[in-house]
Amino acid sequence: MYEKQRTVKRPISFTGVGLHTGNTCTMTFKPAEPNTGIRFVRTDLKGHPWVIADIDHVVDISRGTTLQKGEAKVHTVEHVLAAFAGLQIDNVLIELDSNEPPVGDGSALLYVERLLEAGIEDQDVDKFYLEIDTPMSYSEPERHVDLVVAPSDDLRITFLIDYKNPALGTQYTTLVDLENEFVEEFAPARTFCFLSEIEMLKGQGLIKGGGLHNAIVIYDSDKGQVEVDRIRRALDLGEEAFVGKTGIINDTPLRFPNEPVRHKTLDLLGDLALIGAPFKGHVLAARSGHRANVALAKKMRALYKKKQIASRYSTGGRALFDTQAVLKVLPHRYPMLLVDRIIDMEPGKRVVGVKNVTVNEPFFQGHFPDHPIMPGVLILEAMAQAGGVLLLNAVEHPETKLPFFVSIDNVKFRRTVTPGDQLRFELEMETFRHATCKMTGKAFVEDQLVCSADFKAMVVDR
Repeated sequence: MYEKQRTVKRPISFTGVGLHTGNTCTMTFKPAEPNTGIRFVRTDLKGHPWVIADIDHVVDISRGTTLQKGEAKVHTVEHVLAAFAGLQIDNVLIELDSNEPPVGDGSALLYVERLLEAGIEDQDVDKFYLEIDTPMSYSEPERHVDLVVAPSDDLRITFLIDYKNPALGTQYTTLVDLENEFVEEFAPARTFCFLSEIEMLKGQGLIKGGGLHNAIVIYDSDKGQVEVDRIRRALDLGEEAFVGKTGIINDTPLRFPNEPVRHKTLDLLGDLALIGAPFKGHVLAARSGHRANVALAKKMRALYKKKQIASRYSTGGRALFDTQAVLKVLPHRYPMLLVDRIIDMEPGKRVVGVKNVTVNEPFFQGHFPDHPIMPGVLILEAMAQAGGVLLLNAVEHPETKLPFFVSIDNVKFRRTVTPGDQLRFELEMETFRHATCKMTGKAFVEDQLVCSADFKAMVVDR
């Protein structure tokens, strides 16, 4: 896999019709600076608003993946994103004069060919790969959907589909080497649907740009040609259609014996591009679709954010933030730095920190000499400092900010903290708006609850 970030060498444009909206769209791929990511720019809207391709901007996954930020909304982006992921391109501006990319032939081939025509070049900045260290998974037992990501030195995908239809049945494929397999073996795989779905999709105002020229349609009725003719007339389809001997309408020849499962692999690759970074791991997927793909991408993006933070502050210790890393984030110093480590964090959601309480703490000299107890106000301060790490890592340029706590409510102390105890703080962010957040926090010694409180804090310039 490539170690340097990549972009296109020159702009390239093409025009086509969107699959679901049926709108004509001219799309232009343009070079972008390192760390820009993949950005869709709506040139048909005032101010040319844009949306970055990541999981935080997904607003719909019903029949494809839709992104939105403000007025910038783009439908059915998974095939475009699969092309960038497959060609290992990191930074591109995608200009569109409508709200959906051209569908082409229903595969990613149109985008891949244009990108290769424009050329690809390395940039003088290293990639940040999300490396999967321990297995992670997502499943929907009621739908028999399973996704597992296992550690691997490269990106790999193994996919299984199992349909109760003779034209599909059970199919299996494995993508092992993006550089040598993607363009020829997976990019040309076209989307597919069942004949029975067409009427329903049309009724929902979808597939306005769809047809037998850009999708493989699988016959799944027992009424023969009568049903095909009925649907064709009801939908005013201009194309002729007949029940094929292969179980595919019009006996459309497949590009691969297992083309449908290859296309599902393509969709998965595009959906996982929403992590916002390339990854190294082996994805094993069974009967997965956009909903499950996106759910897995959310879990992987959370891990990616955590690893990004760790790479920013880590000094090589086992903790997410060791003491030296905490010193880089918080402005506190002796004797008021009361967090030793951050051992876990989901950026913008929760944090877990640790304070080792020793007999050498200066406050034990007076609280109390013959019966040393950690002051409750300092337990709250330590908990607030752990929350400050969470808060600062939810804003841009945290090194220029300070967390100020403006209120503490619902404080309850459950037991005393004495020398030799290890305090563990667990805080969750409830809301974060306009630089102000609310957090709930708990402090534990081993499994015993010591203290709980609700905090309100704000971020100010340092």
